[in-house]
Parts: sequence; C-alpha cells; structure tokens
Amino acid sequence: MVLPRRAALVEGLEFAETKADWLLEQLEALPEPVPFADGAVVPILGIDHTIRHDPAARRGVWRAAGVIRVSGFAEHLPRRVRDFLKALARSELAARCHAKAARIGRTVRRISVREMRTRWGSCNANGDMSFCWRLILAPEWVVDYVVAHEVAHLAEMNHGPRFWALTARLTDRPEAARHWLRRHGEGLLRYG
Repeated sequence: MVLPRRAALVEGLEFAETKADWLLEQLEALPEPVPFADGAVVPILGIDHTIRHDPAARRGVWRAAGVIRVSGFAEHLPRRVRDFLKALARSELAARCHAKAARIGRTVRRISVREMRTRWGSCNANGDMSFCWRLILAPEWVVDYVVAHEVAHLAEMNHGPRFWALTARLTDRPEAARHWLRRHGEGLLRYG
C-alpha cells in the first residue's frame, strides 16, 4: 500500500481494514504466476513459446519453432530465460526506436531495458529511452505502439493533440493497443 506523504501509518492501516474484503477480492483476481521453468508457456511478441530444459546442450538459450531451449543446470534456468528475454527485448525495442525516430528526423541517444512496474516506457528530453523488458511478451502491435509513443516524445514532450497525432502516424491501432495494455498489461507481470 502506498500512502500519501502526510498520511499516518495508523490511518492507512485503518483504511486497509475497512477495505479488507475488497482487497482480498483484488488479490484473488490476480492471474496465477508463471515461473520460468521447464514446460512453462511464455509469449514472445504475443506468440506462445514453451520453455524446454536441455541440460546437455552447449548453446545457452535459443528460440526455435515455438520453443525456448535452455542448456545448463536447472537452477540457472529462470535467470537464463529472464536474461534471454531482456536481451531480446533490448534488440527488438532498439531496432523499432531507431527506425521510428529516423522517420521523424530525430535520434535516440540511449535505450535501456529494465524491470519497471508502473510504466511500460519513458523518454527524457535528452533522447534517452527506457522500457520494461516484459514488453517483449506483449503482442507485436502493442510493442510497436509503446515504441511509437516514446519516440513521439522526442518531438513532443507532452500528451497534447500534436503528440497523439504523431503517435498515430508512427503506429497502427494506437487506441486498441492502449486498451490492450489497460486490460492485459498487468498480466505480463506474472511471468518469471
């Protein structure tokens, strides 16, 4: 629970007690976690892939025909899959960012991919962009929208009409993508 700056902890706890039934309903409605483990199904750009542990292989982690294969010891599998997905996200997002920025005559200075719980991406006035690595799990057209949204900030550091018009020029179906993220985005946090 996050309290306003001036709120007392006692007030927050009292509030939580009065809303206990509602809080429990919300917790029960959360999707089940999907650990990175042998046999787990994980989407990449919205397409389901099954994780398969291949301990004898010497290739690290690779993807082929709807399967994410992971070599090495089983205890390293979750970290290896996460690292693989982060690297894939960085590559995919960087390529899209640079291409879209070139379309509007702008440049991206730096792109980082990390764990973000409250937003899918950000762009600062210097042209630095940051994205949640879990975007790689979303459908391709949703990823494209988030990139377009952040690239549009290179020209418009606001959410005014010109910003939204530019975002719509850089991607198809921006409204549908925003709706998808509102409805399904939290589900991406259950993986790993």
